[in-house]
Amino acid sequence: MDYLMGLRGKDYVMVCSDTTAVQQIITIKHDEDKLMSVDDHTLLALSGEPGDRVQFSEFIKANVQLYNLRNSRKLGTKATANYLRGELATALRKRPYSTNLLIAGYDKGKGPSLYWCDYLATMHKMNIAGTGYGSYFVLSMFDRLWHKELTEEEGLALMLKGIDEVKKRLVVAPPSYCIKIIDANGTRTIKTISDSE
Repeated sequence: MDYLMGLRGKDYVMVCSDTTAVQQIITIKHDEDKLMSVDDHTLLALSGEPGDRVQFSEFIKANVQLYNLRNSRKLGTKATANYLRGELATALRKRPYSTNLLIAGYDKGKGPSLYWCDYLATMHKMNIAGTGYGSYFVLSMFDRLWHKELTEEEGLALMLKGIDEVKKRLVVAPPSYCIKIIDANGTRTIKTISDSE
């Protein structure tokens, strides 16, 4: 039921998720933040079982911060994505986490980057990425409209088109969404959408 989408623009990464928490066929709440900041320039967008999603994201955040404290240096987005992938691969042989995610970040000197990773520890660097039933309707549109010089305004318009497409075509479409951006200034929320809009 989760919906996650991300795109890499000219000098930013934009990520969107639904904010609905569900358990099987029951909606629990509509203000769940599935976009978690690892640090001021790295963000995880997570989908999957609520317990695994929260536990894994907190585990990754705590260990990245521990690395920063021990080594007096921050992990870049690529290093964070590879660390995360390694932890998923290790857990796969013991007790797998049922979570798929997007890793978005901005590194000085390297610019924005977006990674897609699934519960089987498969990871790819992407320009556009998504997971969940809603992404089936949106990925082809993003693929057609994305270009490497995409401005922030164009990226937001693309995200809103994707949300409209999901609301129109998906039977179990979530009613509320959150869009965040990561750029040289850090991570911030740029738009929240609820069913009343």
